[in-house]
Amino acid sequence: MDWSIVLDVGVGVGVLLMGVGIFVAMLTLAKTLGRLNLTLDEVDRQMAGIGKPIGETLEHVGGIADTADRTLARLTGVVGSLEGVASSLSQTAELAKDALSPAIVNVGAAITGVSAGLRRLVSGKRSSHES
Repeated sequence: MDWSIVLDVGVGVGVLLMGVGIFVAMLTLAKTLGRLNLTLDEVDRQMAGIGKPIGETLEHVGGIADTADRTLARLTGVVGSLEGVASSLSQTAELAKDALSPAIVNVGAAITGVSAGLRRLVSGKRSSHES
């Protein structure tokens, strides 16, 4: 008996079985990819349905953010103005203090002098150091 024929037939049957196995695996993969394709089509359909409301919401949020930015810009200007006013008031108060302090001291000295003069007049003493 010639064993080369058995070897050739065995290799041929093995290759045929391998081909059938690969064919079955590819059929299963095709079914799986077909189901995946249907799932992805459903996802696309659902996304198309919610795309418009999401876009409108994002436009609304963008409008709110724009309004907030403009408001903050205005507030920044107002704060700058208020800081300028506060600085001016501080300088005015400092100037008023500097102008009034000597006058208050002078008024206090004048009142002290007048009261000392009245004491001398009432008591009849010529100086405050006489006993």
